[in-house]
Amino acid sequence: MSAALFDLSDRIALITGSSQGIGYTLAKGLAGAGATIILNARNSEKLEAAAERLRAEGATVHTNAFDVTDQKAVTAGIEAIETSVGPIDILVNNAGIQRRMPLEDFPAQTWDELMRTNLDSVFFVGQAVARRMIPRESGKIINICSVQSELGRPSIAPYTASKGAVKMLTKGMAIDWGKHNIQVNGLGPGYFKTELTEALVKDEAFTAWLVGRTPSGRWGNVEELIGAAVFLASPASSFVNGHVLYVDGGVTATL
Repeated sequence: MSAALFDLSDRIALITGSSQGIGYTLAKGLAGAGATIILNARNSEKLEAAAERLRAEGATVHTNAFDVTDQKAVTAGIEAIETSVGPIDILVNNAGIQRRMPLEDFPAQTWDELMRTNLDSVFFVGQAVARRMIPRESGKIINICSVQSELGRPSIAPYTASKGAVKMLTKGMAIDWGKHNIQVNGLGPGYFKTELTEALVKDEAFTAWLVGRTPSGRWGNVEELIGAAVFLASPASSFVNGHVLYVDGGVTATL
C-alpha cells in the first residue's frame, strides 16, 4: 500500500530544462518511479544525448525541443507532446538561469532575459499544460523555486525577485486550479553541486561560508532532490497544494 502511493507507472512527466543538472536528475528520478519521461530544452543535440543516457538505464524517454520563453513555441510543443506521446500527467517547470552582478550595474536587457526564463516560462508552460489537465480533472505541477524564494544574497537580486515570484505564482496556480484536482507545489533546492555551481563549489571561501551556514554542514547532492520530487508528483501528495518544499540542509531554518 505505501509503495503504491509513490508509484508513477503509466504517468507521463514533462520536465523543462532537463538536458543536464537538476532537471536531468529529476527526470531520472521520476523515471525510476515508473514515469514515462519527456525531456525538454532548446539544444536538440544535448537533449538527445541526455535521453540516450536515460534509455541506457531502462527509462522510457521522449524529447521535445522548444523554447519555454516563447509562448507560441510552448503551445505548439505541448500540443505535439499530447498528440504523439499522450496526456501530460506531471509537469516540472525547471528551466532557469542565473546572472550575477551588482544590482546598480544590472542591464535592463539581462533583467528581461532572466525574468522571461525564470518566471514567464513557468506561466507559459504551466498555463498550456493546465488547460489540458483541467478537462481531465487531474494533474501535478511542480515549479522549481529556490532558497532564494525566501532569502537574499549579494549580486543576485533579480534572481531572488524571479524566484520569489515563482513561489507566489505557485500559490496562485494552486488556488485557481485546485478545484480541478490539480496539485501545484514548489520544490525549493538549497545549494547543490551541479554543472552550474561548479565554480562556487571550487571557491574555498564560499564553500567554507556555506558549510558554516548550513545545519547539515555540506553541499547537497542533486540525487537528494529525487525523493521530494517523486512525493510531489505522486498520489502521496494528493492533499498537498500551494506548498513549497525546501530541500536545503536547513538553510532556510537558521539565521
